[in-house]
Amino acid sequence: MSNKTLGGGWEHVFAVVQGDITKLDCECIVNAANRSLLGGGGVDGAIHRAAGPELLMECRTLGGCKTGEVKITQGYRLPARWVIHTVGPVYSGRKGDAVLLANCYRNSLALAKARNIHSIAFPAISTGVYGYPLNEATEVALAAVREWLAENRAYPMKIIFCCYDRQTYEVYQSCVSNELT
Repeated sequence: MSNKTLGGGWEHVFAVVQGDITKLDCECIVNAANRSLLGGGGVDGAIHRAAGPELLMECRTLGGCKTGEVKITQGYRLPARWVIHTVGPVYSGRKGDAVLLANCYRNSLALAKARNIHSIAFPAISTGVYGYPLNEATEVALAAVREWLAENRAYPMKIIFCCYDRQTYEVYQSCVSNELT
């Protein structure tokens, strides 16, 4: 685990961990969902399985979600009380991809703040079947988080990047180290 201060001050704690986001003890986890919000593969499927059928029932009431936007549900059987669902872009190589991906992070943090949530864990949004190159996605994620933290200095927030595999963890660690040097 790497605890760092990123773009904020004492109010902000930043961590990079390798593990299963469904097992993290924090107030909120972010789900890299599809537009239907009705479950899928990867982290989305894992979150739905771990939360139980109540999550799917609540997601059915939300009317889906557009790319870059967010919706919130209860966490049900997860250690996290809340799940923020966001839909990352399918990578096309166009500039708009980065804007949409950054919106996933910024909008998740804004919704967390609106709900008085002070700890949030993110997966590597869009880097699985949506094909976003890991290095580029990590840079977009860190820049969006840094920008949000700078704009919300007085709001205490712990941000965790939960990396499912070793490669993702190493890329995040490297990018964070470069940010802080």
